[in-house]
Amino acid sequence: MADTGLTHDAWLELVPELVTRWCEEWALTPGLAYPPGAAGHAIRVDRSDGSPAVLKLSYPHRESKHEADALALWDGDGAVRLLERSEDGYTVLLERCEPGTVLADEGQQVALDVLIALLPRLWKPAGEPFHTLASEAAWWATYLEEQWDRGRPPYPRALLEAALAAYDELPGTQGESVLLHQDLHGENVLAAQRERWLVIDPKPLVGEREFAVAPIVRSFELGYSRHDVLLRFDRLTGELGLDRERARGWAVGQALAWAFNSHWRENHLNTAQWLLEAA
Repeated sequence: MADTGLTHDAWLELVPELVTRWCEEWALTPGLAYPPGAAGHAIRVDRSDGSPAVLKLSYPHRESKHEADALALWDGDGAVRLLERSEDGYTVLLERCEPGTVLADEGQQVALDVLIALLPRLWKPAGEPFHTLASEAAWWATYLEEQWDRGRPPYPRALLEAALAAYDELPGTQGESVLLHQDLHGENVLAAQRERWLVIDPKPLVGEREFAVAPIVRSFELGYSRHDVLLRFDRLTGELGLDRERARGWAVGQALAWAFNSHWRENHLNTAQWLLEAA
């Protein structure tokens, strides 16, 4: 649900006005827009001193809430720097990544090398104002059960039961809470100049490190097969010293939660199934 009650289509109609407003507010000269994202609009801009930046507008959605807070906490350590933010945090001015090519283009093994090096830098101790992994799991459980009861199940009952078990068993026994990027896939890490690779577009949560495996394991642009999924799972859990079964539970749980209204539903469901079969 949108925080403002606006539908995504209604919000898109406001984007040109919002771009003009924030360019005036922050003395920016607009340039070319990036290809539209699923829930945001980003445009190249130049600041008043001539330095390049990116103006990003996010659809006011529960998952994008506190993105600016996450970037502020990382403070450029492995992630793009936050330069300015609106009061509600849904509009931000960011360091520009050039050349901006995506990590997925480097192939799976190189991408995993990079992600395994980046993740410990992103795991900052965190608390308020971020949503917790426990509260997110409770929301997923309620949502998926409601959809099932309405007769809209896009997957076998066994997959739902595995996800519900994870939502029930894992939250109360978590390890140390750190900041998590719940959409850290192969196209949300960009080639840059300040560092070779920088993370973008956090969908922040606070919870245990084992959850960090979930978005990378379902990152099908790094390779989409049973072998690829299990390779990612094995490398991430093994090289980062994570509990395999907790990581498996979170990965299955998020794959189902993010599959329901996704264009890549089949990919996410197969990922969950392959992980369960390998248990």
